[in-house]
Amino acid sequence: MIAIAVDEQLILDIRADRQIAPGPGEVMVRVKRAGICGSDVHILEGSNPFARYPRIIGHEMVGEVAAVGAGVVDMDEGDTVVIDPVVSCGYCRSCRMGRSNVCANLEVLGVHRDGGFRTFFTVPRRNAVRVSPDLPVGVAALAEPFSIAANVLSRTGCTEADAVLVYGAGPIGLTVLQVAKLKGARCIVADLDEARLEFARGFGADEIVLAEPGNVRAAVAGETSGLGPTVVVDAAGEPGLLSEALEVVSPAGRIGLLGFSIRPVEVVQKEIVSKEVAIHGSRLSRNFLPQVVAWLENGELQPKAMISDTFAAEDAKAAFARIRNDRSSTIKVQLEF
Repeated sequence: MIAIAVDEQLILDIRADRQIAPGPGEVMVRVKRAGICGSDVHILEGSNPFARYPRIIGHEMVGEVAAVGAGVVDMDEGDTVVIDPVVSCGYCRSCRMGRSNVCANLEVLGVHRDGGFRTFFTVPRRNAVRVSPDLPVGVAALAEPFSIAANVLSRTGCTEADAVLVYGAGPIGLTVLQVAKLKGARCIVADLDEARLEFARGFGADEIVLAEPGNVRAAVAGETSGLGPTVVVDAAGEPGLLSEALEVVSPAGRIGLLGFSIRPVEVVQKEIVSKEVAIHGSRLSRNFLPQVVAWLENGELQPKAMISDTFAAEDAKAAFARIRNDRSSTIKVQLEF
Protein backbone atom coordinates (compact mmCIF):
# COMPACT_ATOMS: atom_id res chain seq x y z
CA MET A 1 0.00 0.00 0.00
CA ILE A 2 1.25 3.47 -0.91
CA ALA A 3 -0.19 6.31 1.14
CA ILE A 4 0.14 10.06 1.36
CA ALA A 5 -0.56 11.75 4.68
CA VAL A 6 -1.35 15.45 4.78
CA ASP A 7 -1.54 17.26 8.14
CA GLU A 8 -1.42 13.87 9.87
CA GLN A 9 -4.69 12.83 8.22
CA LEU A 10 -4.66 10.05 5.65
CA ILE A 11 -6.78 11.33 2.79
CA LEU A 12 -5.18 9.86 -0.32
CA ASP A 13 -4.69 6.13 -0.49
CA ILE A 14 -3.23 4.38 -3.53
CA ARG A 15 -3.77 0.66 -3.13
CA ALA A 16 -1.48 -0.72 -5.78
CA ASP A 17 -1.96 -4.39 -5.05
CA ARG A 18 -5.66 -4.76 -4.25
CA GLN A 19 -7.87 -6.46 -6.84
CA ILE A 20 -11.63 -6.34 -6.36
CA ALA A 21 -13.53 -8.93 -8.39
CA PRO A 22 -16.30 -7.37 -10.50
CA GLY A 23 -19.88 -8.08 -9.53
CA PRO A 24 -22.78 -8.61 -11.96
CA GLY A 25 -22.83 -5.86 -14.58
CA GLU A 26 -19.39 -4.56 -13.57
CA VAL A 27 -15.91 -4.57 -15.06
CA MET A 28 -12.58 -4.51 -13.27
CA VAL A 29 -10.12 -2.06 -14.81
CA ARG A 30 -6.35 -2.07 -14.57
CA VAL A 31 -5.45 1.62 -14.58
CA LYS A 32 -2.73 2.75 -16.96
CA ARG A 33 -2.87 6.53 -16.68
CA ALA A 34 -4.84 8.98 -14.51
CA GLY A 35 -4.97 12.75 -14.62
CA ILE A 36 -4.92 14.98 -11.55
CA CYS A 37 -7.80 17.46 -11.56
CA GLY A 38 -8.05 20.66 -9.56
CA SER A 39 -10.90 19.04 -7.65
CA ASP A 40 -8.51 16.24 -6.62
CA VAL A 41 -6.21 18.88 -5.13
CA HIS A 42 -9.15 20.42 -3.27
CA ILE A 43 -10.24 17.03 -1.91
CA LEU A 44 -6.68 16.32 -0.80
CA GLU A 45 -6.63 19.68 1.00
CA GLY A 46 -10.05 19.14 2.53
CA SER A 47 -11.70 22.09 0.75
CA ASN A 48 -14.09 20.31 -1.64
CA PRO A 49 -17.66 20.65 -0.26
CA PHE A 50 -18.91 17.52 -2.06
CA ALA A 51 -16.31 14.97 -0.95
CA ARG A 52 -16.91 12.24 1.61
CA TYR A 53 -13.94 10.91 3.57
CA PRO A 54 -11.95 8.73 3.74
CA ARG A 55 -11.63 8.63 -0.03
CA ILE A 56 -9.41 7.24 -2.79
CA ILE A 57 -9.47 10.07 -5.29
CA GLY A 58 -9.08 10.12 -9.08
CA HIS A 59 -11.69 10.39 -11.84
CA GLU A 60 -9.73 10.94 -15.10
CA MET A 61 -8.68 7.40 -15.96
CA VAL A 62 -7.79 5.19 -18.88
CA GLY A 63 -7.05 1.52 -18.44
CA GLU A 64 -7.49 -2.02 -19.61
CA VAL A 65 -10.36 -4.34 -18.73
CA ALA A 66 -8.89 -7.00 -16.43
CA ALA A 67 -12.10 -8.94 -15.77
CA VAL A 68 -15.81 -8.75 -16.54
CA GLY A 69 -18.67 -9.59 -14.21
CA ALA A 70 -21.69 -11.77 -14.86
CA GLY A 71 -24.01 -10.43 -17.53
CA VAL A 72 -21.38 -8.30 -19.30
CA VAL A 73 -21.43 -9.55 -22.89
CA ASP A 74 -20.30 -6.50 -24.89
CA MET A 75 -16.87 -5.95 -23.35
CA ASP A 76 -13.88 -8.27 -23.09
CA GLU A 77 -10.71 -8.60 -21.09
CA GLY A 78 -8.00 -6.53 -22.74
CA ASP A 79 -10.31 -3.80 -24.05
CA THR A 80 -8.98 -0.28 -23.54
CA VAL A 81 -11.50 1.95 -21.76
CA VAL A 82 -11.88 5.44 -20.38
CA ILE A 83 -14.09 5.94 -17.35
CA ASP A 84 -17.16 8.10 -16.89
CA PRO A 85 -17.08 8.96 -13.17
CA VAL A 86 -20.82 9.76 -12.98
CA VAL A 87 -22.66 6.89 -11.25
CA SER A 88 -26.42 7.52 -11.43
CA CYS A 89 -29.43 5.59 -10.20
CA GLY A 90 -31.33 5.49 -13.51
CA TYR A 91 -34.80 5.91 -12.01
CA CYS A 92 -35.06 9.36 -10.34
CA ARG A 93 -36.71 12.27 -12.16
CA SER A 94 -33.38 13.69 -13.39
CA CYS A 95 -32.29 10.33 -14.80
CA ARG A 96 -35.65 9.82 -16.51
CA MET A 97 -35.18 13.27 -18.12
CA GLY A 98 -31.78 12.22 -19.46
CA ARG A 99 -29.96 14.41 -16.91
CA SER A 100 -28.05 11.65 -15.14
CA ASN A 101 -25.25 14.07 -14.19
CA VAL A 102 -27.61 15.68 -11.65
CA CYS A 103 -29.12 12.41 -10.46
CA ALA A 104 -30.89 12.72 -7.11
CA ASN A 105 -28.75 9.82 -5.88
CA LEU A 106 -25.57 10.86 -7.68
CA GLU A 107 -22.25 9.31 -6.70
CA VAL A 108 -19.06 10.47 -8.38
CA LEU A 109 -15.99 8.25 -8.51
CA GLY A 110 -13.21 9.82 -6.51
CA VAL A 111 -15.64 12.08 -4.64
CA HIS A 112 -18.46 10.02 -3.13
CA ARG A 113 -17.10 6.59 -4.13
CA ASP A 114 -13.50 5.48 -4.26
CA GLY A 115 -11.89 6.51 -7.52
CA GLY A 116 -9.07 5.42 -9.77
CA PHE A 117 -5.78 6.42 -8.16
CA ARG A 118 -4.96 2.72 -7.72
CA THR A 119 -3.97 -0.10 -10.01
CA PHE A 120 -7.29 -1.98 -10.02
CA PHE A 121 -10.85 -0.83 -9.43
CA THR A 122 -14.34 -1.87 -10.47
CA VAL A 123 -17.05 0.21 -12.15
CA PRO A 124 -20.48 -0.44 -13.65
CA ARG A 125 -20.14 -1.55 -17.27
CA ARG A 126 -22.05 1.53 -18.46
CA ASN A 127 -19.31 3.74 -16.98
CA ALA A 128 -16.58 2.18 -19.13
CA VAL A 129 -16.30 3.59 -22.67
CA ARG A 130 -14.23 1.60 -25.13
CA VAL A 131 -11.42 3.53 -26.82
CA SER A 132 -8.98 2.59 -29.56
CA PRO A 133 -5.79 1.03 -28.16
CA ASP A 134 -3.94 3.12 -30.75
CA LEU A 135 -4.86 6.34 -28.95
CA PRO A 136 -1.97 7.34 -26.65
CA VAL A 137 -2.94 6.70 -23.03
CA GLY A 138 -2.11 10.25 -21.98
CA VAL A 139 -4.49 11.66 -24.58
CA ALA A 140 -7.17 9.11 -23.71
CA ALA A 141 -6.95 10.18 -20.06
CA LEU A 142 -7.94 13.70 -21.16
CA ALA A 143 -11.34 12.49 -22.39
CA GLU A 144 -13.12 13.11 -19.09
CA PRO A 145 -12.08 16.80 -18.78
CA PHE A 146 -13.16 17.36 -22.37
CA SER A 147 -16.55 15.85 -21.58
CA ILE A 148 -16.99 18.64 -18.99
CA ALA A 149 -16.42 21.19 -21.76
CA ALA A 150 -18.82 19.39 -24.07
CA ASN A 151 -21.49 19.48 -21.39
CA VAL A 152 -21.31 23.22 -20.66
CA LEU A 153 -21.24 24.12 -24.35
CA SER A 154 -24.27 21.90 -24.90
CA ARG A 155 -26.04 23.62 -21.99
CA THR A 156 -25.35 27.03 -23.54
CA GLY A 157 -26.16 25.88 -27.09
CA CYS A 158 -22.81 26.98 -28.51
CA THR A 159 -22.57 27.00 -32.33
CA GLU A 160 -20.34 28.44 -35.03
CA ALA A 161 -22.43 31.63 -34.87
CA ASP A 162 -21.27 32.44 -31.33
CA ALA A 163 -18.59 34.64 -29.86
CA VAL A 164 -17.49 32.90 -26.64
CA LEU A 165 -15.76 34.48 -23.67
CA VAL A 166 -14.04 31.97 -21.38
CA TYR A 167 -12.99 33.09 -17.92
CA GLY A 168 -10.01 30.99 -16.87
CA ALA A 169 -7.12 29.49 -18.83
CA GLY A 170 -6.60 26.54 -16.52
CA PRO A 171 -7.13 22.95 -17.68
CA ILE A 172 -10.93 23.19 -17.86
CA GLY A 173 -10.93 26.62 -19.50
CA LEU A 174 -8.54 25.29 -22.14
CA THR A 175 -10.79 22.31 -22.84
CA VAL A 176 -13.78 24.65 -23.22
CA LEU A 177 -11.73 26.74 -25.64
CA GLN A 178 -10.81 23.73 -27.77
CA VAL A 179 -14.33 22.32 -27.95
CA ALA A 180 -15.77 25.76 -28.76
CA LYS A 181 -13.25 26.12 -31.58
CA LEU A 182 -14.19 22.64 -32.80
CA LYS A 183 -17.77 23.90 -33.03
CA GLY A 184 -16.56 26.86 -35.11
CA ALA A 185 -17.09 29.63 -32.55
CA ARG A 186 -14.90 32.69 -32.08
CA CYS A 187 -13.17 32.50 -28.66
CA ILE A 188 -11.77 35.06 -26.24
CA VAL A 189 -9.98 33.79 -23.11
CA ALA A 190 -9.40 35.91 -20.00
CA ASP A 191 -7.07 35.06 -17.12
CA LEU A 192 -4.80 36.80 -14.61
CA ASP A 193 -1.84 34.57 -15.51
CA GLU A 194 0.06 35.64 -18.63
CA ALA A 195 1.76 32.27 -19.04
CA ARG A 196 -1.57 30.45 -19.06
CA LEU A 197 -2.92 32.95 -21.57
CA GLU A 198 -0.07 31.97 -23.88
CA PHE A 199 -1.23 28.36 -23.57
CA ALA A 200 -4.69 29.56 -24.64
CA ARG A 201 -3.20 31.29 -27.66
CA GLY A 202 -1.47 28.05 -28.60
CA PHE A 203 -4.77 26.16 -28.43
CA GLY A 204 -6.49 28.54 -30.84
CA ALA A 205 -7.86 31.48 -28.85
CA ASP A 206 -8.78 34.29 -31.23
CA GLU A 207 -7.98 36.80 -28.50
CA ILE A 208 -6.45 36.64 -25.03
CA VAL A 209 -7.12 39.17 -22.29
CA LEU A 210 -5.24 39.84 -19.07
CA ALA A 211 -8.16 39.98 -16.65
CA GLU A 212 -7.22 43.13 -14.78
CA PRO A 213 -9.92 45.70 -13.88
CA GLY A 214 -11.64 47.03 -16.97
CA ASN A 215 -9.64 44.95 -19.46
CA VAL A 216 -12.28 42.31 -20.18
CA ARG A 217 -15.08 44.84 -20.69
CA ALA A 218 -12.95 46.78 -23.14
CA ALA A 219 -11.72 43.70 -24.98
CA VAL A 220 -15.16 42.20 -25.64
CA ALA A 221 -17.13 45.39 -26.20
CA GLY A 222 -16.88 45.08 -29.98
CA GLU A 223 -18.03 41.47 -30.22
CA THR A 224 -21.28 40.67 -32.08
CA SER A 225 -21.50 44.12 -33.69
CA GLY A 226 -20.86 45.85 -30.39
CA LEU A 227 -23.34 43.81 -28.35
CA GLY A 228 -20.78 41.65 -26.54
CA PRO A 229 -20.09 37.91 -26.50
CA THR A 230 -23.11 35.70 -27.01
CA VAL A 231 -21.80 32.99 -24.68
CA VAL A 232 -19.78 33.43 -21.48
CA VAL A 233 -18.32 30.43 -19.65
CA ASP A 234 -16.98 30.81 -16.12
CA ALA A 235 -14.31 28.15 -15.71
CA ALA A 236 -12.64 29.99 -12.83
CA GLY A 237 -15.31 30.12 -10.13
CA GLU A 238 -14.50 33.52 -8.65
CA PRO A 239 -17.74 34.96 -7.21
CA GLY A 240 -17.27 38.41 -8.75
CA LEU A 241 -17.12 37.04 -12.29
CA LEU A 242 -20.86 36.44 -12.57
CA SER A 243 -21.58 40.14 -12.09
CA GLU A 244 -19.09 41.08 -14.82
CA ALA A 245 -20.38 38.32 -17.10
CA LEU A 246 -23.90 39.78 -16.85
CA GLU A 247 -22.54 43.18 -17.82
CA VAL A 248 -20.59 42.04 -20.87
CA VAL A 249 -22.81 39.30 -22.29
CA SER A 250 -24.96 40.24 -25.27
CA PRO A 251 -28.74 40.56 -25.20
CA ALA A 252 -30.26 37.07 -25.46
CA GLY A 253 -26.85 35.75 -24.38
CA ARG A 254 -26.11 32.64 -22.36
CA ILE A 255 -23.84 32.17 -19.36
CA GLY A 256 -22.45 28.76 -18.38
CA LEU A 257 -21.18 28.29 -14.85
CA LEU A 258 -18.54 25.58 -14.36
CA GLY A 259 -16.48 26.96 -11.54
CA PHE A 260 -18.16 27.46 -8.19
CA SER A 261 -17.67 28.98 -4.80
CA ILE A 262 -19.61 28.64 -1.56
CA ARG A 263 -19.33 32.40 -1.04
CA PRO A 264 -22.44 34.52 -1.79
CA VAL A 265 -22.61 36.40 -5.09
CA GLU A 266 -24.21 39.80 -5.65
CA VAL A 267 -25.78 40.35 -9.04
CA VAL A 268 -28.02 43.03 -10.56
CA GLN A 269 -31.32 41.46 -11.59
CA LYS A 270 -31.88 44.24 -14.13
CA GLU A 271 -29.04 42.88 -16.28
CA ILE A 272 -30.62 39.43 -16.38
CA VAL A 273 -34.14 40.65 -17.15
CA SER A 274 -33.39 43.51 -19.52
CA LYS A 275 -31.19 41.35 -21.75
CA GLU A 276 -33.13 38.13 -21.10
CA VAL A 277 -29.94 36.33 -20.21
CA ALA A 278 -30.06 32.57 -19.66
CA ILE A 279 -27.78 31.30 -16.87
CA HIS A 280 -26.92 27.62 -17.01
CA GLY A 281 -25.25 25.65 -14.26
CA SER A 282 -23.19 22.77 -15.64
CA ARG A 283 -22.09 19.82 -13.54
CA LEU A 284 -19.90 16.97 -14.74
CA SER A 285 -21.01 15.44 -18.06
CA ARG A 286 -24.29 14.13 -19.37
CA ASN A 287 -22.97 11.08 -21.26
CA PHE A 288 -20.69 13.10 -23.55
CA LEU A 289 -17.71 10.79 -23.11
CA PRO A 290 -18.42 8.67 -26.24
CA GLN A 291 -18.61 11.86 -28.34
CA VAL A 292 -15.31 13.10 -26.94
CA VAL A 293 -13.67 9.73 -27.58
CA ALA A 294 -14.78 9.97 -31.22
CA TRP A 295 -13.32 13.49 -31.51
CA LEU A 296 -10.00 12.27 -30.09
CA GLU A 297 -9.86 9.15 -32.25
CA ASN A 298 -10.71 11.16 -35.39
CA GLY A 299 -8.07 13.78 -34.65
CA GLU A 300 -10.65 16.57 -34.37
CA LEU A 301 -9.17 17.34 -30.96
CA GLN A 302 -5.38 17.18 -30.57
CA PRO A 303 -4.71 18.08 -26.95
CA LYS A 304 -1.44 16.21 -26.34
CA ALA A 305 0.33 19.49 -25.52
CA MET A 306 -1.89 19.82 -22.44
CA ILE A 307 0.12 17.09 -20.68
CA SER A 308 2.76 18.99 -18.73
CA ASP A 309 4.22 16.14 -16.65
CA THR A 310 3.81 12.43 -16.02
CA PHE A 311 4.79 10.96 -12.66
CA ALA A 312 4.91 7.36 -11.52
CA ALA A 313 2.02 6.64 -9.15
CA GLU A 314 4.56 6.08 -6.38
CA ASP A 315 5.60 9.72 -6.82
CA ALA A 316 2.07 11.11 -6.39
CA LYS A 317 3.16 13.42 -3.59
CA ALA A 318 5.66 15.09 -5.93
CA ALA A 319 3.00 15.32 -8.64
CA PHE A 320 0.64 17.21 -6.34
CA ALA A 321 3.48 19.45 -5.23
CA ARG A 322 4.23 20.25 -8.88
CA ILE A 323 0.68 21.47 -9.37
CA ARG A 324 0.62 23.52 -6.18
CA ASN A 325 4.02 25.13 -6.67
CA ASP A 326 4.04 25.85 -10.39
CA ARG A 327 0.52 26.52 -11.62
CA SER A 328 1.65 28.89 -14.37
CA SER A 329 3.66 26.30 -16.30
CA THR A 330 1.50 23.23 -15.67
CA ILE A 331 -1.72 22.34 -17.42
CA LYS A 332 -2.35 18.65 -16.82
CA VAL A 333 -0.24 16.42 -14.59
CA GLN A 334 -0.85 12.68 -14.90
CA LEU A 335 0.03 9.59 -12.89
CA GLU A 336 1.31 6.43 -14.58
CA PHE A 337 0.45 3.05 -13.06
